[in-house]
Amino acid sequence: MVKNSLFSKMVVTYTIIITVSFTILAAFLSFWFQDYFIKSRKESLTNQIDVIENVVITYLEGGMTHDELGERIKFIASYIGDDILVLDSEGYVNSTTSMKYNQLIGKQIYHGKLEDLKDDVCVEAINDYGVYLDKKVYVMGEPLKDMYGNVKGAALISISTDNLDSSLSNVYQIIWLSAVLAVIASCVVIYYFSQKMIVNPLSEMSSVARKIASGDVEKRVEIHSDDEMEEFANAFNVMADSLQQVEQNRKEFISNVSHELRSPMTSIKGFIGGILDEVIPPEKHKYYLNIAYEEIQRLARLINDLLDLSAVESGTYKLERTSVDINEIIRLCILRNEGRIKSRNLNVEVYFEGSELIVSCDEDKIIQVVTNLLDNAIKYGNEGGAIKISSEGKGKKACISIFNEGLPIDETDIKHIWDRFYKVDKSRTQKVSTGLGLSIVKKIISLHDEEIWVKNIDNGVKFTFTLPITKKI
Repeated sequence: MVKNSLFSKMVVTYTIIITVSFTILAAFLSFWFQDYFIKSRKESLTNQIDVIENVVITYLEGGMTHDELGERIKFIASYIGDDILVLDSEGYVNSTTSMKYNQLIGKQIYHGKLEDLKDDVCVEAINDYGVYLDKKVYVMGEPLKDMYGNVKGAALISISTDNLDSSLSNVYQIIWLSAVLAVIASCVVIYYFSQKMIVNPLSEMSSVARKIASGDVEKRVEIHSDDEMEEFANAFNVMADSLQQVEQNRKEFISNVSHELRSPMTSIKGFIGGILDEVIPPEKHKYYLNIAYEEIQRLARLINDLLDLSAVESGTYKLERTSVDINEIIRLCILRNEGRIKSRNLNVEVYFEGSELIVSCDEDKIIQVVTNLLDNAIKYGNEGGAIKISSEGKGKKACISIFNEGLPIDETDIKHIWDRFYKVDKSRTQKVSTGLGLSIVKKIISLHDEEIWVKNIDNGVKFTFTLPITKKI
């Protein structure tokens, strides 16, 4: 067994619980048995009191001698197994069945009324005359009455608890033997069920976790127990699915980055190599240098987008929220892209609910969001088509929409449109796009704890995102 294993901890805990429980039970039973023994003993002696009463009354009335009284009560004492002391009506000891009480004969050990005789008073009376009773002796006192109800004397019966101790010793042996057997049986049961329901499933999950850590991300745990362990296994599998997806994304990311970097680098290397080797004639140098320059710009855009995405995904970027006019941001982004808009003959329509709409956001990041969405609309909109941009307040939220006329996005593509390097154009012929713009937009909006979505409407595509409305500072 592994040191400090779950099984050993369960056994130790269960053993402690059983031991404490049986200890408490033994203590309770000892007090209960002692009290029960005394009560049952007193009840059993009640019938013998009548016999003692007849003998003592006969003696006190002169019907027998003192020696006969001694013989009679000794016979009764041997029958009941306890010592007897006989008191007259004044509380003097007349006779006893045990030598340890002989020194009390002729002495008045009780000075009160015999009808008020109590058990604890009897013990104190005997101890006062030098006969010290230990805790294992219990004295029962009963007044003796004649046929007219007059108290003629009393009988003290010294009850020993030695028999009780012997009985309790047997009970303790049974209790502790039962406890040992219960612990052994519990260990067997715990071993079986813990192995089946806890240890084995955990060992399986541990083994699968090691395999996943070593790169085998397709491994899963198969547990069908219809309890919390199955829920734990399902959660483990969900985590494994997530890790597999992360690994798949990592591989795709490396593949995409490699492709995006290799294509322009190959073009640049080929054009410059052709110029240096004089394969390309001098009159074509400027043409191919312009192409190389465009490829370098493409590389710069890709690297900048990767840096932006890395900063947002790392969780280290802190938003610098301020109160800004989203309408002014939209105007600024349109002006910056005026040349591209004119080159494609696009008709831009802007709809503002009011002259200004103040929102709380990181201004630089939201400018990047609007720029990327507008850039997307310009690139994929129909030549000579319309681009419609609107902002309006809905409750505590500002809704900003950018619509472009063009081909709708396939429903299967909409699910992945926010993924890194995902392009609807599978042939990758669209060199002006890095495939990171929408992914960056999604991350920035998520950092603001807001939402963004896309819909195909009216022969075009509409992107909408929200920002919280605030007061102008």
